[in-house]
Amino acid sequence: MFPVQSARVFLATPLFLTLSASLVAQDAPNAKTESSPTTIISERAMAIHARGYVFDGHNDLPWEMRKAPKRFDQWDIRKPQPQLHTDIDRLRKGNVGAQFWSVYVPAETRKAGVAYQTTVEQIELVHEMIKRYPDVFQLSLSADDVEAARKAGKIASLIGMEGGHSIEDSLQNLRRLYDMGARYMTLTHSDTLGWADSATDDSQHGGLAPFGEEVVREMNRLGMLVDLSHVSPETMHDALDLSKAPVIYSHSSAKAIANHPRNVPDDVLKRIAVNRGVVMINFFSGFVVPESAEIMREMFHVRRGLMAKYPNSKQDVDREYKAWQLKNPFPAGEAKIIADHIDHAVKVAGIDCVGLGSDYDGITTIPKGMEDVSTYPLLTELMLQRGYSEEEIHKVLYKNTLRALRECEVVAKQISGK
Repeated sequence: MFPVQSARVFLATPLFLTLSASLVAQDAPNAKTESSPTTIISERAMAIHARGYVFDGHNDLPWEMRKAPKRFDQWDIRKPQPQLHTDIDRLRKGNVGAQFWSVYVPAETRKAGVAYQTTVEQIELVHEMIKRYPDVFQLSLSADDVEAARKAGKIASLIGMEGGHSIEDSLQNLRRLYDMGARYMTLTHSDTLGWADSATDDSQHGGLAPFGEEVVREMNRLGMLVDLSHVSPETMHDALDLSKAPVIYSHSSAKAIANHPRNVPDDVLKRIAVNRGVVMINFFSGFVVPESAEIMREMFHVRRGLMAKYPNSKQDVDREYKAWQLKNPFPAGEAKIIADHIDHAVKVAGIDCVGLGSDYDGITTIPKGMEDVSTYPLLTELMLQRGYSEEEIHKVLYKNTLRALRECEVVAKQISGK
């Protein structure tokens, strides 16, 4: 999750389309303007894309909707919403068939004592969206539910929590949130917790503290995917030591390509292959473009410092953070950089362990050609050009994530003896 400024909309067309990568998200204040050639998506790629679907690991639309006082009345996603990355028409054009909707709440809600309640409200918002558009979305709590939604022609809608601060150090809260529909939890967000180290904060535990180990075991017992996006490498290794189920990275990329602390090191990617987990590649330029990642390494520290400087003024924090962004522009990059991350993760972890976790509506700047949820077919074209078979492309688009979800459920049944 990263606060969205704006994005330029480019709608795909059926069966054959041209995505102009020059239509960059240049409205974002921290993106450098660059020119780029046009990428043609072939009929073959569109046909392959249409025979599968996209199962995306992370979309922050619920938090964007929370900002609208009237929510879906104000931003009816059945209509075009150019200020967002996501609306129904573009989801269909991108062939999004299953989506983990992030119920992100800021890390500072932990200090205010409202993290759990705010997460509950976010889960309720996802349920509200599904209820409002029942012909489009279908709540999915299991792999079988995802397949049932697909057969019904609907977008399987799953819920993921972005940050262990949501449970407020309570396993009972974890169980309650599972019962409300949450099917993954990112162990940390930007801040280190009392039981787990974040990738973008000071280490306090050298990975997981004893309570953090309890959290991982309980998630395995429940059948909730352990999400290692945002956590430190030591926390990654500790979780992999403990988890009996596949882990996921709902929106992370390869550190060997872009050296941001949010990304996954090669030694961990090798363990993901053994664990049968899935690394879902993030689309944020600040995490995937090498030059941009170097510039954006300090973004969480900068924002945290501003919150310490202005503890009672979000307006001052936002103003100075925006000023910092303007002083630190970074290139948006090209869509091929996302394919580079896919290639590297496949090379190190294997074709069975890579997926997509866009972070749409939670990020500012996106590589050219990937401006919104309609643009996923471009990745199919790029993978096809790089020699991936249809089966391999479908594994990245949806099969690996669906398999990890199902295997997590199997482990939960084994633990409970069912």
